Amino acid sequence: MQVYPVWPNLPSMMLGLAHQWPDKPMLRGFHDGAWVGLTWGMFARQAASAAIALRAAGISAGDRVVIVSENRPEYVVAETALMAIRAVPVPTYATNTPADHAHILRDSGARVAIVSTQALAARVLEGAREAAGLDLLVGFDRLDPPTDTRLLSWAALLAEPATPEALAAEAAIIPTGSLACLIYTSGTGGMPKGVMLSHRSILSNCRGAFDLVRPLGLKDEVYLSFLPLSHSYEHTVGQFFLPSIGTEIVYSRGVEHLSADMLAVRPTIMTTVPRILDVIRARIMAQVNRQKPWQRQLFALALSVGERRATGRLGLHHRVIDPLLQRLVRARVLARFGGRFFAAMSGGARLEPETGRFFMGLGLTIMQGYGQTEAGPVISANPPDRVRIDTVGRPLAGVELRIAEDGEILVRGDLVMDGYWNQLQATGEVVRDGWLHTGDIGEIDADNYLRITDRKKDMIVLSGGENVSPARIEGLLTSEPQIAQAVVVGEGRSGLSALLVASEGFTEAEVSAAVIRVNKRLSVTERIRRHALVDAFTLENGLLTPTQKIRRRLVIQAHAAILEGLGA
Repeated sequence: MQVYPVWPNLPSMMLGLAHQWPDKPMLRGFHDGAWVGLTWGMFARQAASAAIALRAAGISAGDRVVIVSENRPEYVVAETALMAIRAVPVPTYATNTPADHAHILRDSGARVAIVSTQALAARVLEGAREAAGLDLLVGFDRLDPPTDTRLLSWAALLAEPATPEALAAEAAIIPTGSLACLIYTSGTGGMPKGVMLSHRSILSNCRGAFDLVRPLGLKDEVYLSFLPLSHSYEHTVGQFFLPSIGTEIVYSRGVEHLSADMLAVRPTIMTTVPRILDVIRARIMAQVNRQKPWQRQLFALALSVGERRATGRLGLHHRVIDPLLQRLVRARVLARFGGRFFAAMSGGARLEPETGRFFMGLGLTIMQGYGQTEAGPVISANPPDRVRIDTVGRPLAGVELRIAEDGEILVRGDLVMDGYWNQLQATGEVVRDGWLHTGDIGEIDADNYLRITDRKKDMIVLSGGENVSPARIEGLLTSEPQIAQAVVVGEGRSGLSALLVASEGFTEAEVSAAVIRVNKRLSVTERIRRHALVDAFTLENGLLTPTQKIRRRLVIQAHAAILEGLGA
């Protein structure tokens, strides 16, 4: 049985693999109208040159360096170079406002920023002026020189050729327990906090993920990366784990280009968030619903038989018709994703079982998982050969998991963070006796599969004392094609209300009919008594995080007048 190699730290792993696979494709991005690739050998030489130049520019061990960029090959080169010289990368969302940047620069104490474009540089510099300023700005693209900050170009950093061997030898002695990076939480529950992740934490996730995906037999896969590298999930899985098993990473041009990029790149595997799967499902079903009755029936049959195949319940009759359904229906749908796509890892939020079963019915393996930035971030995931779509799977190898008396999920192991940056009290509240208190409520079944039932802080207590899970109700609402987004409220009230965003093309009457259908599936206490249609929760209006999570508290604040009108 193949065993995941033991690496002392992340730059040693990356440089060691480059030595093994100098000519193997590693990274690919879209530049000047074409897809441009980078081999492992090219990556290592660039990382070595960048490390020497960054050190010469004054960056020392322990210095925090903010990275603000869309996903692109230079991102991985820069972060590996920083880690190898023991600086501390601070991956930061490209969608952040100047105020967000000011908070992170002030909180982390970073005096250096690496940015990709002029537009991002302008926002970072504006934030820096609110904080304590910057000593150095590095630009992947050509930038206009700022008046108050020293500027270095990426091309200048790579100008001096360097061999990776000396850098690899230097990196080899970095202790596995030392700080690898500082990743800020998405801020769904308040101001973002800097999570200190060690090399040990991320490597623990890599080892656990390797054992998890072994049944897939991954080899020379092509992975399309579109979730932000500044998010801990993509940072661990897309930047370190998948490259470490020989997967080529291709960076999408963005969510708005995802469909075109899938056709061009023809990926075999991806990671995603439930929101994206919900959108894709809604679009497919909108097209199906415009077809003739017999075509809709054929599609439904293909999904039903496909799900039976995925769960090992194919009868003799189904085995006979399954190849025909694959050719006539499933293969045609999957052709829209490039034709080679066979597995996806879903995380970041609750995946409705109905959505998961839909994609399983199309022949995709959907491995729903669960995690937090504070845990590297992956805690559990569904094994691809034993998927239970209504769960978030089993704990990764090396992860201890238990349920507290109040239902909270507790986690212990090498994956747990070292704490929040400069926040001892907040750290002590979350990590006690080595156990990470996740703030999520869940249960573990007899086969060690974990189910998330709600966020501890999001539980709604009605005026009659009843505890209601908003996440479950919101999931049922958004599983209706007519409803794109939902936030359920009712704390201290006699009943529940909902703020709803209609899917494109649907009317208020159709949304109301969807609410009625959902209410029939709920207990009396859980039913939505009143609802209102509102504008979409987006990144631009600050009501959605970069990983498509709804900022509940801000949504409720922004719609206080509407909620008051509903009596909520």
